[in-house]
Amino acid sequence: MHQINLKEAETQLAKLIEEVAGGEEVIITRNDGSSFKIVPITAVRASPKFGSAKGLVRMTDDFDEPLEDFEEYTP
Repeated sequence: MHQINLKEAETQLAKLIEEVAGGEEVIITRNDGSSFKIVPITAVRASPKFGSAKGLVRMTDDFDEPLEDFEEYTP
């Protein structure tokens, strides 16, 4: 754990962020005694939900019918 006062942290912010990214815990303290911890924010991965598009996709009744433009290619 690395503890540093606010004035020093202002000049060393990039270094402190690198320490946090490397797994180090960094605490910043103010003159009034309050403390703050710098923590990394992990990216939130979107996870697909089964059935989430239900009702959003519509198909016409003739969806499976052969297209007239492709008649010469069909047997």
